[in-house]
Amino acid sequence: MTITLTNPTLVLNCGSSSIKYALISEDNNTRITGLAENLGLDTARIKHTRLDGSKEEINIAGGSHKLALQKILALLEQYKPIAVGHRVVHGGREFSSAVQVTPHVLKEVKRLKILAPLHNPANALGIEAVNAIYPEMPQVVVFDTAFHQTVPPVAYRYAIPKALYEEERIRRYGFHGTSHAYVSDRASQLTDAPGPHGWLTAHLGNGCSAAAIYDGKSLDTSMGLTPLEGLMMGTRSGDIDPGLHIHLKRTLGMSLEEIDTMLNKQSGLLGVSGLSNDMRTIEQAANEGNEDAKLALEMFCYRAAKYLASLSCALPILTGIVFTGGIGENADKIRHNIVQILRHFDIQADWDKNAALIRGNEGRFDAAGSEVQLWVIPTDEEYRIAQETREALGLLS
Repeated sequence: MTITLTNPTLVLNCGSSSIKYALISEDNNTRITGLAENLGLDTARIKHTRLDGSKEEINIAGGSHKLALQKILALLEQYKPIAVGHRVVHGGREFSSAVQVTPHVLKEVKRLKILAPLHNPANALGIEAVNAIYPEMPQVVVFDTAFHQTVPPVAYRYAIPKALYEEERIRRYGFHGTSHAYVSDRASQLTDAPGPHGWLTAHLGNGCSAAAIYDGKSLDTSMGLTPLEGLMMGTRSGDIDPGLHIHLKRTLGMSLEEIDTMLNKQSGLLGVSGLSNDMRTIEQAANEGNEDAKLALEMFCYRAAKYLASLSCALPILTGIVFTGGIGENADKIRHNIVQILRHFDIQADWDKNAALIRGNEGRFDAAGSEVQLWVIPTDEEYRIAQETREALGLLS
Protein backbone atom coordinates (compact mmCIF):
# COMPACT_ATOMS: atom_id res chain seq x y z
CA MET A 1 0.00 0.00 0.00
CA THR A 2 1.35 3.44 -0.94
CA ILE A 3 1.48 5.93 1.92
CA THR A 4 0.82 9.52 0.90
CA LEU A 5 0.86 12.90 2.59
CA THR A 6 -2.07 15.04 1.46
CA ASN A 7 -1.60 18.82 1.63
CA PRO A 8 0.98 18.53 4.44
CA THR A 9 1.98 21.30 6.82
CA LEU A 10 5.55 21.53 8.10
CA VAL A 11 5.80 22.28 11.83
CA LEU A 12 9.11 23.65 13.13
CA ASN A 13 10.22 24.06 16.73
CA CYS A 14 13.57 25.84 16.66
CA GLY A 15 15.67 25.84 19.82
CA SER A 16 19.02 27.49 20.45
CA SER A 17 20.90 24.44 19.13
CA SER A 18 18.18 22.21 17.72
CA ILE A 19 15.24 22.00 15.32
CA LYS A 20 12.41 19.58 15.95
CA TYR A 21 10.20 19.11 12.90
CA ALA A 22 7.13 17.26 11.70
CA LEU A 23 5.43 17.14 8.30
CA ILE A 24 1.78 16.38 8.99
CA SER A 25 -0.94 15.43 6.52
CA GLU A 26 -4.16 17.39 6.34
CA ASP A 27 -6.11 14.58 8.03
CA ASN A 28 -3.39 13.99 10.68
CA ASN A 29 -3.18 10.32 9.71
CA THR A 30 0.41 10.38 8.45
CA ARG A 31 3.53 12.31 9.33
CA ILE A 32 7.28 12.48 8.89
CA THR A 33 9.31 13.57 11.91
CA GLY A 34 12.86 14.41 12.82
CA LEU A 35 15.33 16.30 14.95
CA ALA A 36 18.36 18.38 14.05
CA GLU A 37 20.56 18.61 17.13
CA ASN A 38 23.90 19.99 18.36
CA LEU A 39 23.74 22.74 15.74
CA GLY A 40 26.96 24.74 15.46
CA LEU A 41 29.04 21.89 16.86
CA ASP A 42 31.11 19.18 15.20
CA THR A 43 28.50 16.66 16.34
CA ALA A 44 25.61 18.40 14.53
CA ARG A 45 23.30 15.87 12.91
CA ILE A 46 19.78 15.25 11.68
CA LYS A 47 17.80 12.24 12.91
CA HIS A 48 15.10 11.69 10.30
CA THR A 49 12.16 9.27 10.40
CA ARG A 50 10.73 8.54 6.96
CA LEU A 51 7.08 8.08 6.05
CA ASP A 52 7.38 4.28 6.30
CA GLY A 53 8.92 4.50 9.77
CA SER A 54 12.49 3.76 8.72
CA LYS A 55 15.21 6.03 10.08
CA GLU A 56 18.35 7.72 8.83
CA GLU A 57 21.00 9.93 10.36
CA ILE A 58 22.72 12.75 8.48
CA ASN A 59 25.90 14.33 9.81
CA ILE A 60 26.18 18.09 9.27
CA ALA A 61 29.28 18.91 11.32
CA GLY A 62 29.29 22.59 12.31
CA GLY A 63 25.93 23.08 10.61
CA SER A 64 23.87 26.20 11.34
CA HIS A 65 20.10 26.51 11.60
CA LYS A 66 20.00 27.60 7.96
CA LEU A 67 22.05 24.63 6.74
CA ALA A 68 19.99 22.21 8.83
CA LEU A 69 16.76 23.63 7.39
CA GLN A 70 18.16 23.36 3.86
CA LYS A 71 18.80 19.67 4.49
CA ILE A 72 15.41 19.16 6.16
CA LEU A 73 13.53 20.90 3.36
CA ALA A 74 15.43 18.85 0.78
CA LEU A 75 14.36 15.66 2.59
CA LEU A 76 10.74 16.81 2.51
CA GLU A 77 10.63 18.56 -0.88
CA GLN A 78 8.98 15.67 -2.74
CA TYR A 79 5.96 15.88 -0.40
CA LYS A 80 5.33 19.54 -1.30
CA PRO A 81 4.46 21.18 2.04
CA ILE A 82 1.85 23.89 1.61
CA ALA A 83 2.86 25.99 4.64
CA VAL A 84 5.21 26.19 7.61
CA GLY A 85 4.00 26.62 11.18
CA HIS A 86 6.53 27.79 13.76
CA ARG A 87 6.26 27.30 17.48
CA VAL A 88 7.24 30.62 19.06
CA VAL A 89 7.50 30.79 22.83
CA HIS A 90 6.51 34.38 23.62
CA GLY A 91 3.91 36.54 21.90
CA GLY A 92 3.60 39.19 24.59
CA ARG A 93 0.28 41.03 24.92
CA GLU A 94 -0.26 41.66 21.21
CA PHE A 95 -0.82 38.14 19.90
CA SER A 96 -3.84 36.15 21.07
CA SER A 97 -3.90 33.72 18.14
CA ALA A 98 -1.70 32.28 15.41
CA VAL A 99 -0.76 34.83 12.74
CA GLN A 100 0.82 34.74 9.32
CA VAL A 101 4.41 35.94 9.22
CA THR A 102 4.87 39.51 8.02
CA PRO A 103 7.82 41.87 8.52
CA HIS A 104 5.96 43.34 11.52
CA VAL A 105 5.34 39.92 13.08
CA LEU A 106 8.98 38.89 12.66
CA LYS A 107 10.09 42.19 14.18
CA GLU A 108 7.84 41.57 17.19
CA VAL A 109 9.14 38.02 17.65
CA LYS A 110 12.67 39.46 17.80
CA ARG A 111 11.68 42.33 20.08
CA LEU A 112 10.05 39.97 22.54
CA LYS A 113 13.37 38.27 23.19
CA ILE A 114 13.43 40.53 26.25
CA LEU A 115 10.76 38.21 27.69
CA ALA A 116 12.15 34.95 26.24
CA PRO A 117 15.88 35.46 25.64
CA LEU A 118 16.65 31.75 25.17
CA HIS A 119 13.78 30.94 22.82
CA ASN A 120 12.49 33.80 20.67
CA PRO A 121 15.84 34.50 18.93
CA ALA A 122 16.03 30.83 17.87
CA ASN A 123 12.41 30.94 16.72
CA ALA A 124 13.21 34.00 14.59
CA LEU A 125 16.20 32.20 13.07
CA GLY A 126 13.88 29.45 11.85
CA ILE A 127 11.51 31.94 10.23
CA GLU A 128 14.36 33.76 8.48
CA ALA A 129 15.98 30.53 7.30
CA VAL A 130 12.78 29.27 5.66
CA ASN A 131 12.21 32.68 4.10
CA ALA A 132 15.73 32.63 2.60
CA ILE A 133 15.21 29.18 1.08
CA TYR A 134 11.53 29.41 0.07
CA PRO A 135 10.51 33.09 0.09
CA GLU A 136 7.07 32.31 -1.36
CA MET A 137 6.20 29.69 1.27
CA PRO A 138 3.42 30.89 3.62
CA GLN A 139 4.62 30.89 7.23
CA VAL A 140 2.63 31.16 10.46
CA VAL A 141 3.74 31.67 14.04
CA VAL A 142 1.88 29.88 16.83
CA PHE A 143 2.68 31.37 20.22
CA ASP A 144 2.92 29.37 23.45
CA THR A 145 1.42 32.34 25.25
CA ALA A 146 -1.51 33.00 22.88
CA PHE A 147 -3.92 30.44 24.32
CA HIS A 148 -3.66 32.09 27.74
CA GLN A 149 -4.60 35.56 26.49
CA THR A 150 -8.19 34.85 27.65
CA VAL A 151 -6.99 34.80 31.27
CA PRO A 152 -8.65 37.76 33.08
CA PRO A 153 -6.69 40.56 34.80
CA VAL A 154 -7.54 39.22 38.25
CA ALA A 155 -5.38 36.20 37.39
CA TYR A 156 -2.71 37.67 35.13
CA ARG A 157 -1.80 40.87 37.01
CA TYR A 158 0.94 40.85 39.64
CA ALA A 159 0.43 42.91 42.81
CA ILE A 160 3.21 45.33 41.84
CA PRO A 161 3.16 49.01 40.80
CA LYS A 162 0.81 49.62 37.87
CA ALA A 163 3.51 51.36 35.83
CA LEU A 164 5.50 48.12 35.57
CA TYR A 165 2.49 46.49 33.93
CA GLU A 166 1.64 49.39 31.63
CA GLU A 167 5.15 50.40 30.61
CA GLU A 168 7.21 47.21 30.96
CA ARG A 169 4.47 44.61 30.28
CA ILE A 170 5.21 42.78 33.52
CA ARG A 171 2.35 40.32 33.96
CA ARG A 172 1.64 36.61 33.93
CA TYR A 173 1.56 35.17 30.40
CA GLY A 174 1.56 31.39 30.76
CA PHE A 175 3.17 28.82 28.47
CA HIS A 176 2.60 25.32 27.04
CA GLY A 177 -0.47 26.88 25.40
CA THR A 178 -0.66 24.50 22.44
CA SER A 179 -0.52 21.48 24.75
CA HIS A 180 -3.21 22.77 27.12
CA ALA A 181 -5.37 23.74 24.14
CA TYR A 182 -5.00 20.33 22.48
CA VAL A 183 -5.69 18.12 25.49
CA SER A 184 -8.62 20.19 26.80
CA ASP A 185 -10.22 20.19 23.35
CA ARG A 186 -9.64 16.45 23.04
CA ALA A 187 -11.14 15.85 26.50
CA SER A 188 -14.27 17.76 25.48
CA GLN A 189 -14.54 15.55 22.40
CA LEU A 190 -14.21 12.36 24.45
CA THR A 191 -16.30 13.11 27.53
CA ASP A 192 -19.92 12.09 27.97
CA ALA A 193 -20.55 15.07 30.27
CA PRO A 194 -22.85 17.81 28.95
CA GLY A 195 -21.04 21.02 28.08
CA PRO A 196 -19.68 23.53 28.58
CA HIS A 197 -16.78 21.76 30.26
CA GLY A 198 -14.32 22.86 32.91
CA TRP A 199 -10.95 21.14 32.83
CA LEU A 200 -7.85 21.24 35.00
CA THR A 201 -4.99 20.26 32.69
CA ALA A 202 -1.64 19.11 34.04
CA HIS A 203 1.25 19.15 31.56
CA LEU A 204 3.93 17.26 33.48
CA GLY A 205 7.33 16.68 31.90
CA ASN A 206 10.77 18.20 32.32
CA GLY A 207 8.82 21.46 32.11
CA CYS A 208 5.54 21.47 34.04
CA SER A 209 2.47 23.67 34.04
CA ALA A 210 -1.20 23.46 34.90
CA ALA A 211 -4.18 25.38 33.58
CA ALA A 212 -7.87 25.98 34.25
CA ILE A 213 -9.86 25.82 31.01
CA TYR A 214 -13.59 26.49 30.69
CA ASP A 215 -15.54 26.21 27.45
CA GLY A 216 -12.29 26.07 25.46
CA LYS A 217 -10.79 29.19 27.06
CA SER A 218 -7.90 29.45 29.51
CA LEU A 219 -8.94 31.21 32.71
CA ASP A 220 -5.74 30.76 34.71
CA THR A 221 -2.42 28.93 34.51
CA SER A 222 0.59 28.22 36.68
CA MET A 223 3.46 29.74 34.66
CA GLY A 224 3.87 33.49 34.73
CA LEU A 225 6.07 36.15 33.17
CA THR A 226 8.55 33.34 32.49
CA PRO A 227 8.28 29.53 32.51
CA LEU A 228 9.97 29.48 35.93
CA GLU A 229 6.84 30.30 37.93
CA GLY A 230 4.50 27.60 39.14
CA LEU A 231 5.04 23.87 39.54
CA MET A 232 8.22 22.10 40.57
CA MET A 233 9.90 20.84 37.37
CA GLY A 234 12.86 18.80 36.19
CA THR A 235 15.49 21.48 36.80
CA ARG A 236 13.31 24.54 37.56
CA SER A 237 12.33 25.45 41.10
CA GLY A 238 8.82 26.67 40.41
CA ASP A 239 7.42 29.09 43.00
CA ILE A 240 9.87 30.48 45.54
CA ASP A 241 9.93 33.47 47.89
CA PRO A 242 10.94 36.49 45.73
CA GLY A 243 13.11 37.57 48.64
CA LEU A 244 15.41 34.60 48.00
CA HIS A 245 17.34 36.62 45.41
CA ILE A 246 18.38 39.40 47.76
CA HIS A 247 18.99 36.90 50.56
CA LEU A 248 21.43 34.86 48.44
CA LYS A 249 23.14 38.03 47.25
CA ARG A 250 23.62 39.26 50.80
CA THR A 251 24.67 35.97 52.37
CA LEU A 252 26.56 34.20 49.58
CA GLY A 253 27.43 37.05 47.25
CA MET A 254 25.63 35.36 44.34
CA SER A 255 24.92 37.48 41.26
CA LEU A 256 21.48 37.66 39.67
CA GLU A 257 22.79 35.60 36.76
CA GLU A 258 24.06 32.88 39.11
CA ILE A 259 20.75 32.78 40.97
CA ASP A 260 18.83 32.64 37.69
CA THR A 261 20.97 29.73 36.49
CA MET A 262 20.46 27.91 39.79
CA LEU A 263 16.68 28.31 39.74
CA ASN A 264 16.31 27.31 36.09
CA LYS A 265 18.96 24.62 35.63
CA GLN A 266 20.01 23.25 39.02
CA SER A 267 16.76 23.08 41.00
CA GLY A 268 13.50 21.13 40.82
CA LEU A 269 13.75 17.34 40.84
CA LEU A 270 17.48 17.56 40.16
CA GLY A 271 18.16 19.98 43.00
CA VAL A 272 16.12 18.19 45.66
CA SER A 273 17.18 14.66 44.75
CA GLY A 274 20.79 15.50 43.95
CA LEU A 275 20.56 12.76 41.33
CA SER A 276 18.73 13.62 38.14
CA ASN A 277 15.94 15.57 36.49
CA ASP A 278 14.59 12.30 35.02
CA MET A 279 11.52 11.04 36.88
CA ARG A 280 12.34 7.42 36.05
CA THR A 281 15.75 7.66 37.69
CA ILE A 282 14.29 9.32 40.77
CA GLU A 283 11.48 6.76 41.10
CA GLN A 284 14.02 3.93 40.94
CA ALA A 285 16.22 5.57 43.55
CA ALA A 286 13.21 6.16 45.82
CA ASN A 287 12.23 2.50 45.50
CA GLU A 288 15.78 1.61 46.57
CA GLY A 289 15.43 3.71 49.72
CA ASN A 290 17.06 7.03 48.73
CA GLU A 291 15.47 9.58 51.08
CA ASP A 292 16.26 12.61 48.92
CA ALA A 293 14.60 10.93 45.94
CA LYS A 294 11.55 10.13 48.08
CA LEU A 295 11.28 13.76 49.16
CA ALA A 296 11.65 14.98 45.56
CA LEU A 297 8.72 12.77 44.51
CA GLU A 298 6.58 13.86 47.46
CA MET A 299 7.28 17.53 46.78
CA PHE A 300 6.56 17.15 43.05
CA CYS A 301 3.18 15.50 43.68
CA TYR A 302 2.18 17.78 46.54
CA ARG A 303 2.92 20.94 44.60
CA ALA A 304 1.13 19.68 41.50
CA ALA A 305 -1.96 18.80 43.55
CA LYS A 306 -1.85 22.11 45.43
CA TYR A 307 -1.77 24.05 42.17
CA LEU A 308 -4.60 22.01 40.63
CA ALA A 309 -6.70 22.63 43.73
CA SER A 310 -6.05 26.37 43.63
CA LEU A 311 -6.71 26.61 39.89
CA SER A 312 -10.12 25.00 40.39
CA CYS A 313 -11.18 28.36 41.87
CA ALA A 314 -11.10 29.82 38.34
CA LEU A 315 -13.64 27.33 36.96
CA PRO A 316 -17.44 27.78 37.07
CA ILE A 317 -17.68 23.97 37.03
CA LEU A 318 -15.09 21.20 37.30
CA THR A 319 -15.67 18.44 34.78
CA GLY A 320 -12.36 16.70 35.21
CA ILE A 321 -8.58 16.60 35.38
CA VAL A 322 -6.44 15.82 32.33
CA PHE A 323 -2.85 14.54 32.67
CA THR A 324 -0.40 14.92 29.78
CA GLY A 325 3.32 15.36 29.06
CA GLY A 326 6.04 12.74 29.47
CA ILE A 327 5.39 12.28 33.20
CA GLY A 328 1.66 12.90 33.06
CA GLU A 329 1.19 10.32 30.31
CA ASN A 330 3.49 7.58 31.62
CA ALA A 331 4.08 7.84 35.39
CA ASP A 332 0.95 6.14 36.76
CA LYS A 333 2.27 6.26 40.35
CA ILE A 334 2.73 10.03 40.11
CA ARG A 335 -0.87 10.42 38.88
CA HIS A 336 -2.02 8.14 41.71
CA ASN A 337 -0.25 10.24 44.34
CA ILE A 338 -1.47 13.57 42.95
CA VAL A 339 -5.09 12.39 42.88
CA GLN A 340 -4.88 11.04 46.44
CA ILE A 341 -3.68 14.42 47.72
CA LEU A 342 -6.82 16.00 46.19
CA ARG A 343 -8.88 14.23 48.87
CA HIS A 344 -11.54 16.94 49.26
CA PHE A 345 -12.75 16.72 45.65
CA ASP A 346 -14.85 13.54 45.98
CA ILE A 347 -12.77 11.75 43.35
CA GLN A 348 -13.20 8.00 42.90
CA ALA A 349 -10.41 6.42 40.86
CA ASP A 350 -9.99 3.07 39.16
CA TRP A 351 -6.34 2.39 39.95
CA ASP A 352 -6.12 -0.64 37.66
CA LYS A 353 -7.17 1.52 34.72
CA ASN A 354 -4.70 4.17 35.84
CA ALA A 355 -1.84 1.64 35.86
CA ALA A 356 -2.71 0.57 32.31
CA LEU A 357 -2.55 4.12 30.93
CA ILE A 358 1.11 4.33 29.90
CA ARG A 359 3.16 4.33 26.68
CA GLY A 360 0.94 6.77 24.83
CA ASN A 361 -2.41 5.23 25.76
CA GLU A 362 -5.40 7.55 25.93
CA GLY A 363 -8.15 6.88 28.40
CA ARG A 364 -10.17 7.61 31.48
CA PHE A 365 -9.54 6.21 34.95
CA ASP A 366 -12.19 7.61 37.29
CA ALA A 367 -14.52 5.06 38.85
CA ALA A 368 -18.31 4.98 39.03
CA GLY A 369 -19.70 7.68 41.28
CA SER A 370 -16.74 10.06 40.95
CA GLU A 371 -17.65 13.73 40.90
CA VAL A 372 -14.56 14.46 38.83
CA GLN A 373 -13.48 12.73 35.62
CA LEU A 374 -9.84 11.64 35.32
CA TRP A 375 -8.19 11.49 31.90
CA VAL A 376 -4.81 10.70 30.42
CA ILE A 377 -4.46 12.28 26.98
CA PRO A 378 -1.11 12.24 25.14
CA THR A 379 -0.41 15.73 23.93
CA ASP A 380 0.10 16.46 20.23
CA GLU A 381 1.45 19.98 20.03
CA GLU A 382 2.68 19.44 16.47
CA TYR A 383 -0.81 18.64 15.22
CA ARG A 384 -2.27 21.59 17.11
CA ILE A 385 0.32 23.91 15.53
CA ALA A 386 -0.43 22.48 12.08
CA GLN A 387 -4.15 22.97 12.69
CA GLU A 388 -3.72 26.57 13.83
CA THR A 389 -1.40 27.26 10.89
CA ARG A 390 -4.01 26.09 8.42
CA GLU A 391 -6.69 28.08 10.23
CA ALA A 392 -4.59 31.28 10.12
CA LEU A 393 -4.12 30.84 6.37
CA GLY A 394 -7.79 30.02 5.72
CA LEU A 395 -6.94 26.48 4.61
CA LEU A 396 -9.17 24.45 6.93
CA SER A 397 -11.54 22.27 4.97
